[in-house]
Amino acid sequence: MKLKLFFILSLLLFLQAKAQSYIFGRITSEGSEIQDVNVINIRTDELVLSNRDGHFMISGRAGDELRFVKAGYERLSRKVSQEDTQSPMNVGLVRTIIEIPEVEVKQGITGNLKIDSKNYNRPKKVLKLNAEISQYISQKSDPRILAAKPGEFVQPKGEGFVVGSVKDKWDDIDLMKYIKASLGEEYFTNLKIEKPLIDHFISYVLAGGFERKKILKYGFCSDADLNRFQRFVLTRISSYRAPQTQK
Repeated sequence: MKLKLFFILSLLLFLQAKAQSYIFGRITSEGSEIQDVNVINIRTDELVLSNRDGHFMISGRAGDELRFVKAGYERLSRKVSQEDTQSPMNVGLVRTIIEIPEVEVKQGITGNLKIDSKNYNRPKKVLKLNAEISQYISQKSDPRILAAKPGEFVQPKGEGFVVGSVKDKWDDIDLMKYIKASLGEEYFTNLKIEKPLIDHFISYVLAGGFERKKILKYGFCSDADLNRFQRFVLTRISSYRAPQTQK
């Protein structure tokens, strides 16, 4: 009887030790919940996304390192404490500060009397000529000037036509550069993509069916498009790693 009881207790302790534990939490910034934040467990290489309420759930245990990554915010790493395994983890992200480049004024007062007098005290004849040219250009032309001469061929008027298709403002190379610059190399290295393979991986994701017609047409990639790309990455990362693990 004692042997049987000892066996049952040992089995319960074993199952408890092997049970999968999860870390729950909520991600905010400036008092607002953040959606689509990449939450990565460095030990297990597991990756999940926070929902629209900022909540996430990922398998882990005390001592694990969680990394939080989202474009437009500073990356954050947190060690999981014993308390974090028993109550929700509160995570606060800080927006990335965007520096506005300085505007260079090409022409202004230089302090050199000779140069400044030339720029700001133009001869009256030059000012008068410029005024006359502007007035002449603003006047309507006499239709008889542009009328066809006798015997000349006149192109018939119509609705017009376009030869070929309208060229997109971007191509895939432009989009790849924008994605890489916006998300940063660390985003891809956190996904275990080596730096020399980042461009190849982005190309692989785009070739997998990522919808981008409007992005290429207008040459504009919104934050929503970046979030959509990050979600699409999760569907392609496993198949991309598969050939590498088989080597």
